[in-house]
Amino acid sequence: MEDALRYIREGDTLVVWRLDRLGRNMQHLIQLVNELNDRGISLQSLQENITMDRSNATGQLMFHLFAAFAEFERNLIQERSAAGRAAAKARGKLGGRPEKFGNKEVEMMKTLAQNGTPIKDIALMFETTRATVYRYINKQS
Repeated sequence: MEDALRYIREGDTLVVWRLDRLGRNMQHLIQLVNELNDRGISLQSLQENITMDRSNATGQLMFHLFAAFAEFERNLIQERSAAGRAAAKARGKLGGRPEKFGNKEVEMMKTLAQNGTPIKDIALMFETTRATVYRYINKQS
């Protein structure tokens, strides 16, 4: 987004998919739109199907309403995600990816590494990357 804001020039229109994709929160969104307005740049949101015309009171009101709704929706999504994670945790589910290798494989990796086998060869044996091998052999059990 920063690249687009640096590149865009007076008279251009910045097109975004949704307003909530433009700013982190309503205050940030308002700051960005004010900056665009000061630079003579229009803003169009495809999902909300609006073009921001901040040159009159109605345009400013519409912008603030849509910005408030975008922030509200983002907050709802965060709350739902947090509730889902909490429910999964209560059911004993842990987040993140499952471990790729078990204790037996990790011990074999450590033994090979301690015996001088190059990490790249260990990675080939286990069909993984060197970074993964290093992560497993340096992992504290």
